[in-house]
Amino acid sequence: MKILVISGSPHKSGSTALLTENFIAGAEEAGHEVCRFDASFKSIHPCMGCERCHKTGDGCVFKDDMEELRPEVLNSDAIVFVSPVYYFGMNAQLAAAIDRFYAFNDKLMTQDKKAALITAFADDEEDACSGLVKTYQLTLRYMGWEDRGIVTAQGCSNADDVLQSSYPTQAYRLGKNF
Repeated sequence: MKILVISGSPHKSGSTALLTENFIAGAEEAGHEVCRFDASFKSIHPCMGCERCHKTGDGCVFKDDMEELRPEVLNSDAIVFVSPVYYFGMNAQLAAAIDRFYAFNDKLMTQDKKAALITAFADDEEDACSGLVKTYQLTLRYMGWEDRGIVTAQGCSNADDVLQSSYPTQAYRLGKNF
């Protein structure tokens, strides 16, 4: 299976980056091909809803790093979304990439994909990530994709917090059992 991991993590050694590495290790050990796209270190313009993509058939008006991500999205069997929780939802870097799926939404909705969500957040209350989880679930329902699992690392504001928890193992197992 070809798995695309789209990470919104802005910290190369942060909590969600660590979880991403554990997921990838498990997935690769299981024999899956994994491609990682770090949205925070790419240039992705937000969707402007101009409709050029649908009116002309020439794709998005913005020629940025989404040109690199688009074929990976279309050619993957599964997509894993990774984001820290910012104000109860996903961060802007990941949201911008997902919003730009709109330009090729018609193709995506005909593909049977699997998906997963990995997140980390400092709050000790589980419902602090409920906005992100609900957005993920609604996105999958809209696209007709299959949910393969969610790892919500609560109480983890940094990599040390993650390392002292069972979350790296959960992320690894998610990848291994994909």
